[in-house]
Amino acid sequence: MGMDRTIKKKKWTPRKIGLIVAGVIFILIFVYLFLFRYRSSALNVEKEHLTIATVTRGPFREFIPIVGNVLPINTFYLSAVEGGRVEEIYREAGAFVEKGDKLLKLGNTSLLLDIMWREAELFQQSNNLRNTRLSMEQQRLALKSQLTDIEYQLLQQKRIYDRSKELYNKEMLSQQDYESAKDQYEYLQKRRNLTVESQKNDLEFRKAQIESLETSLKRMEDNLEIAKQKLDNLTIVAPISGHLTALNAEIGQTKSPGERLGQIDVLDGFKVRASVDEHYLPRIEIDKTGEFDLAGESFQLVVRKVFPEVKDGRFEIDLEFTDRIPAGITRGQSLHIRLDLGGISEAILLPRGGFYQVTGGNWVYVLANDQKSAYRRPLKIGRQNPQYYEILEGLEPGELVITSAYDNYNNIDNLILK
Repeated sequence: MGMDRTIKKKKWTPRKIGLIVAGVIFILIFVYLFLFRYRSSALNVEKEHLTIATVTRGPFREFIPIVGNVLPINTFYLSAVEGGRVEEIYREAGAFVEKGDKLLKLGNTSLLLDIMWREAELFQQSNNLRNTRLSMEQQRLALKSQLTDIEYQLLQQKRIYDRSKELYNKEMLSQQDYESAKDQYEYLQKRRNLTVESQKNDLEFRKAQIESLETSLKRMEDNLEIAKQKLDNLTIVAPISGHLTALNAEIGQTKSPGERLGQIDVLDGFKVRASVDEHYLPRIEIDKTGEFDLAGESFQLVVRKVFPEVKDGRFEIDLEFTDRIPAGITRGQSLHIRLDLGGISEAILLPRGGFYQVTGGNWVYVLANDQKSAYRRPLKIGRQNPQYYEILEGLEPGELVITSAYDNYNNIDNLILK
């Protein structure tokens, strides 16, 4: 029998080689991930290209930037009270006018015809009143004459009645003749009383008729006067002295009642009208202050009017100069105003910067103590004005913050400053 050979066990088996390869790959992946994470969480930046600001504690004044336009403090708008066709233009836009100066004249044929008709109606009513008064006087005289005749007849009959009564008592006159005289006397008494009452009623009726005609005539006269005033309104005059900055009229144009014809500016003072976002409407009140810079000087303004009507998301306010007006200021000039929204209060302040566009004010890069690196830190911002943010949480006075834009940092955690 042959002897059995001893078979050597292989040192590098496929299974062992597979385990070794898997281990190496795992180590490489681990090293790669570690290095990638470190590289992604830190970025080298040039310090000289950054804007670094110091967090401070100081007075915070909340205000918003607005743009206002300079306007005359008083403006009078010219309107066509009565419509008509432009017949004459006496002054041109840009001229200085005095109060009462004629500016233009409108023609209105319908208004002229209306005045002529009213005058004819007034004349007719006046004739009616005159005729009624004449008729009343004639009737009064006729009733007076009639009453005079009756009283004369009554006087005569009373004498006859008194004699008949005396003779009848002496039995020298028959009862029939006595009663006849008595009846005639009593009849004339009643007739006189009826005549007096008729005269009184007739006079009261005619008096009321005349009063009615007089009232109607007075109303017609007033209406005619109003119509003539409308005719006067066809001539547009300057209501005040000032600068005729606009006159929208051409010969032959037809203007409707109430249509704007132009305006006169009073140049003895100025105001500023500004448009504000509707978000601030509840916070802007009369006497709020603002300021602006011009030619190296600061000037103060105060809110005098707030127009609450919102149009296209904005409303308007009027401001006036509190003490002095800048020299050489002109109508239509634009002013960049800082409008104060509240009082001054103590706060932690961070200067405004481009970082806000990326972070929304939720975090910033804060420099380390050695100022060689910066790291992300969350924070909470409160109020803001064109210069500062109010810091409610996350920063302390004296700390240094990168406030320039973060657009190229990809939200990494750390910056290495060189």
